[in-house]
Amino acid sequence: MPTNGDLNRKLRMALVGGGQGAFIGRVHATAAVLDNRAALVAGALSSNPEKAKASAPDYDIPADRAYGSYQELIEKELALPADKRIDFLSIATPNHTHFPIAKAAIQAGFNVICDKPLTFTLAEAEELAAIVAKSNVVFAVSHNYTGYPLVRHARAMIAAGELGEIQAIRSNYIQGWLRTRLESSDQKQAAWRTDPSKSGAAGCFGDIATHAYNLGRYMTGLLPAEISCNLKIFEPGRQLDDYGHAVIRYQNGALGTVTASQISHGRENDLFIEVDGTKGALSWRQEEPNVMTIRRNGQPHALYTRDPNSSFMNDAGKAACRLPSGHPEAFFEAFGNVYRSAYDDMVKRALGQPFEKTNTIYPNVQDGTEGMFFIEQCVASSQKNGAWVPFKHPLARK
Repeated sequence: MPTNGDLNRKLRMALVGGGQGAFIGRVHATAAVLDNRAALVAGALSSNPEKAKASAPDYDIPADRAYGSYQELIEKELALPADKRIDFLSIATPNHTHFPIAKAAIQAGFNVICDKPLTFTLAEAEELAAIVAKSNVVFAVSHNYTGYPLVRHARAMIAAGELGEIQAIRSNYIQGWLRTRLESSDQKQAAWRTDPSKSGAAGCFGDIATHAYNLGRYMTGLLPAEISCNLKIFEPGRQLDDYGHAVIRYQNGALGTVTASQISHGRENDLFIEVDGTKGALSWRQEEPNVMTIRRNGQPHALYTRDPNSSFMNDAGKAACRLPSGHPEAFFEAFGNVYRSAYDDMVKRALGQPFEKTNTIYPNVQDGTEGMFFIEQCVASSQKNGAWVPFKHPLARK
């Protein structure tokens, strides 16, 4: 288990968002302290100052560090002595607020862990990436599915050539919770996700297809070239897509598909991926994350389970495990793996040591920018009746 080593203390965290009625803020707060390497000491938990302060006891945040806005948080934390102020800030707010919060935090010198999608627009993402590049901060994006042990095991397998040349990726994220216009009843999670002024240019594709696309990129490392997409609003009166399908041409000649739905009856959070290579194929499902299937023609199907004590699991997979085999590890632990990987670099920074900004095991600002490019180009293609559009962004991680 990683420790904070020579830093000899916990990292100090502030949470922006996550107030009463929120979902993902509590996940961030839980994942952040899972390995006892950080402590949540401050927060601006809502855009409503009264609600922000009222939510603080839910997180054991002391009243004097329960702030009414992210601006107040940054200003007052900077005024504290260096050995008291926060080390990093986690952003768990609706999409349209990510950019100003992240920009202010970076300019104040604080490390950032930001929820996805990275920003409201691609232009904001590109500006943020430029700001990060000029800074000395650690910046992580919480594409949390990259933290599952078998996902990291699969990534290392593919990088080692165990599946041969990758020729096809099928990645899907299927939900059903927006089958009806839940947003019309002011349900908080539905309301902002379906509002273009808060969510951005895409609905379903911005919310969950970004995860599906990122998972394929993370596992395989394949660089995209072009994309064709069809987005559709099936629920009358809704403003943003609730279903979509994209086809991707990769630079090595491989093909990929991304399908996302929020209107499929009975589906919950069914993110699943299949990867075909010349030597073998794999499949993995987020709702059964401790099992992965490897198939090779003429051989019995191999069922890999999450087992850190086995000889078949590689070092990358083992390093992402916390429990012995048979004890399920899932959503919180995967989220926690993104955090603890980022912590390793935060500790290096605090100790004045160099750290990697581009080739990180956790998703970084470049991945977040590529995710915004994915959304923008999917919308652009769909508006042109599925026309092929360029999908090579200069900041894409190689």
